[in-house]
Amino acid sequence: MSKVSLKVVVAGRTYPLTVQETEVEKVQRAADDINKAIKQLQDNFAVRDMQDLLAMTALQLSTRGSKAPAAAGSAPQADFSEATAALKALSDDLDALN
Repeated sequence: MSKVSLKVVVAGRTYPLTVQETEVEKVQRAADDINKAIKQLQDNFAVRDMQDLLAMTALQLSTRGSKAPAAAGSAPQADFSEATAALKALSDDLDALN
């Protein structure tokens, strides 16, 4: 198997990677999932700190695997309810400071 160099953008930063040729699509899909999750959290909350968004996204995506598997052939849908609740609480706390 040959290795391939590629660049992926995660949270606005570019990361050069070397992966197996068979893993390229999987890595690109993972980067897309992360970016979509971050975008969804940004759209729903006033939190703009990228570290907070990345942490909540990491928690959400890492727990996705522990849920029941999706039906064959369908893309798994991310459940951001826990991250949403945590970010809402953080947003409320920040609003209370103003």
